[in-house]
Amino acid sequence: MGPDLLPLDEVQRRLRVVGQSYAGIRPIEVHRIIGSVDRSLDFDRCFTPRLQGSAERMASLRAGFPSGDLPPIEAYEVGGAYFVADGHHRVALAMERGVEYIDAELTRLETNFEIAPDTDVCRLIHTEQQLTLLRESGLSEARPDAVIEFSRPNGYPELLELIKAHGYDLARKRGELPTPAEVAADWYDHVYLPGVAALRREDLSEVYSYTTDADLFLWVYQRRRALRVDCPETDFDDAAREAAEVRISARDRRRFLREKSTPLRRRGQPARSVTA
Repeated sequence: MGPDLLPLDEVQRRLRVVGQSYAGIRPIEVHRIIGSVDRSLDFDRCFTPRLQGSAERMASLRAGFPSGDLPPIEAYEVGGAYFVADGHHRVALAMERGVEYIDAELTRLETNFEIAPDTDVCRLIHTEQQLTLLRESGLSEARPDAVIEFSRPNGYPELLELIKAHGYDLARKRGELPTPAEVAADWYDHVYLPGVAALRREDLSEVYSYTTDADLFLWVYQRRRALRVDCPETDFDDAAREAAEVRISARDRRRFLREKSTPLRRRGQPARSVTA
């Protein structure tokens, strides 16, 4: 059996659904049907039935609709992917027959993200963590075009804590409480961008081409913090030079790549270049 269908409630809970509209009955691409409203455990991602009694239901459908024309299913569309509300066995038969399209009575849920056919819950969690960072840090307001992407979702909460600590230092320096957007702008311009520039000067982005700038920034930031225990004047260039002398083992690289994921792409966002 293959992986589970993607539950619609996971998508609604982790992504921002900004509206709903009725789209009527229309043909939809079968290969983009990847989830279910309430039966995500009853079928795998290829809609192979898992429950007893499904064989009889499938046999009945084959006999009742030998020509391939099936009654419309009921489905939701989110980000270009489809989630079945009623008609799971009809989808299973369509996939069995290699049908490219099936009619569906469609309700569209609006989101700013594209949901690819291979999307799983891990990518939803990754996207949710990225959204949380941008929203709670103030970056979405202060630097809406900033791209901060980790290879693993646990990087986002760690970075958020660093930005909050920067806000504390900024408040002490100014003698007043800055807004989250002010903190985010100051951190991005005077900490993140200089850190990324330093790691690029040491060609860390080329040496570790399977990582992101955010991955490397967090690594260099942590090394700078450790070095400052003995030498408070340590800057990002010092930390990046030391990081450049470290060699990651092939085993650690393989483990990193196994755990790597990406957030969902926003609508209209250019496709990523993938380096492994």
